[in-house]
Amino acid sequence: MAKPPVAVIAGVGEGLGYALGKRFARAGYSVALVARNAERLARLADEIKAAGGQAITAPTDVRAEGEVIALFDRIEADHGAVEVAVYNAGANFRASILETPADMFENVWKLGCYAGFLFGREAARRMVPRGKGTILFTGATASLRGASHFAAFAAAKGGLRQVAQSMAHELGPKNIHVAHVVIDGMIDTVAVRARFPERVKEMPENAMLDTDAIAEAFYAIHLQPPSAWSFEMDLRPFAEKF
Repeated sequence: MAKPPVAVIAGVGEGLGYALGKRFARAGYSVALVARNAERLARLADEIKAAGGQAITAPTDVRAEGEVIALFDRIEADHGAVEVAVYNAGANFRASILETPADMFENVWKLGCYAGFLFGREAARRMVPRGKGTILFTGATASLRGASHFAAFAAAKGGLRQVAQSMAHELGPKNIHVAHVVIDGMIDTVAVRARFPERVKEMPENAMLDTDAIAEAFYAIHLQPPSAWSFEMDLRPFAEKF
């Protein structure tokens, strides 16, 4: 019996990462859920399996080159060829440039950009010999412009976009679809609602990005035929100013 195709999702928490896992599992993929929190991954994988999908837990620090290499080696050896790789990990930090610690700037960049490079490179190394695959990166408003007090986040997200674009130029002719999705607005998660209760209360219905709707867009990009590929898609709620 042939193994199902594999989708690796890095940066899986309760929000978008989990929604991406659910969407690709529903499409028949065996989804490898990647993050550092093994206990949370196990719980989310159980939920996907309870809904009829196939899920693999893969606790990994994506900032560590050796761990990322081992992640892809292990998944391909045990579960089959990686057809889709989604990099959704990142960290935010807000502070005046005058008060931004150097180590914090480096940490945000390392998870948001450097780890994305490692993840994308290892996915590409396995996809290129097969001449097939999709690599997707989650971006943000900061991918395109650096707002006041967000220097660290903007450096990470802007850098990741450039890595993705460089990969798309190189790998597109090899039939590897690389795309970057700009998330412009607040994502509707339990954590966001808890952090900004008053702001959320004042918003009209559908003024935040629904995680399942975002995941649907990622999946639609993966399904694009090679004659009409997108490099970049931007997603925002109807009420978001841009």
